[in-house]
Amino acid sequence: MNLAMSLVLRLALILEKLGVCHKYIIWRQLMNGIPPGRAPDLTIKEMLFEAVPVRVYWPRTAGVEPTRGLVWIHGGVGFFGSLRAYERFCRFIAWESTTVVVCIRFPLAPEHPYPAQQLSCYAAVSHFLKNAGDYGVDPQRVVLAGDSSGAGIIAAISQQLVMRTDLPRARGHVLLYPFLQALDFNLPSYQRNHSVPILFKKRVIRLGMLYLTGRNVNVDEIMGNAHVPQELRAKYRKWISAELIPEEFKVSPHEPFVPGPFSEDLYQVCKRAFESTFSLLLMEDVILRRFPETFLLTCEYDIFRDDGLLYKNRLEDNGVPVTWRHLKDGFHGICLLTGLGPLEFPSTRKSMKSIIQFLERF
Repeated sequence: MNLAMSLVLRLALILEKLGVCHKYIIWRQLMNGIPPGRAPDLTIKEMLFEAVPVRVYWPRTAGVEPTRGLVWIHGGVGFFGSLRAYERFCRFIAWESTTVVVCIRFPLAPEHPYPAQQLSCYAAVSHFLKNAGDYGVDPQRVVLAGDSSGAGIIAAISQQLVMRTDLPRARGHVLLYPFLQALDFNLPSYQRNHSVPILFKKRVIRLGMLYLTGRNVNVDEIMGNAHVPQELRAKYRKWISAELIPEEFKVSPHEPFVPGPFSEDLYQVCKRAFESTFSLLLMEDVILRRFPETFLLTCEYDIFRDDGLLYKNRLEDNGVPVTWRHLKDGFHGICLLTGLGPLEFPSTRKSMKSIIQFLERF
């Protein structure tokens, strides 16, 4: 798998140098995969929510009474992901749980710099919460869901949504292997899984910082946490620290990481990474305790595993009910294999079943 991905990336770079197209276009097309067939059990429509394109899935088994709704925000480090890439996933959720599913097609970087992605999702989600009844959805039964960086967007926009009094509150969150912080790239899961597909640590940090800053930065220094001032490390150690990770999740023997020398220049370029709308684990308790009941999925073979574990701690410390599922044989992106037959892992079905069970409680 590593070899195949490396060949794809090299091919994309060659085509970019030849002037055929930008490398990101190639990567996006490959991630789209094979389009699924017809969906006779669903009504699917393309719509606009406040000028933001969305795809809405209505299960034809739904009754005349308003039903449950779910808004899906996909991952992809802000650069990748599409409606087609998540088509099978959204169809599965809609049909298996009799839920109206809305998948947002937000603009991607680098064509649309950060935070265009969050702004578009906030507009679309606000529209749906306000007008849920127009789409056959009970406004008190709307769940916000996302994977990877999309899960981070859910947490980011929810900091604004929970403070609004003119909108119904989201009933729940579903966060799958979320990216939640850029303060410490050397938590145990980052150390253990640095070369595990599909998220190679160095590549993800490079893309993540390019997404945030619009610039290529010194990734090697960031991997050593050289972008973080000592005072920030000390301030947020109560929330982000290897010491907070349960021992069973640490490679034995676990050696504490020693950060590299601090770089003021790197900090100035990357300092937006420490805003609570990008590093969600840095949001204050007064906001977090207003969040709804949350389903959280973590995977053992994923650099973001510890982000999820730390978020679980913070939610529980603030009295937010958490349904946590950890896949000991899981890896980042495993739910994207839904509906792909022989490519579907046993853990894929297991995780999807857990999501459905969580949704059916509302």
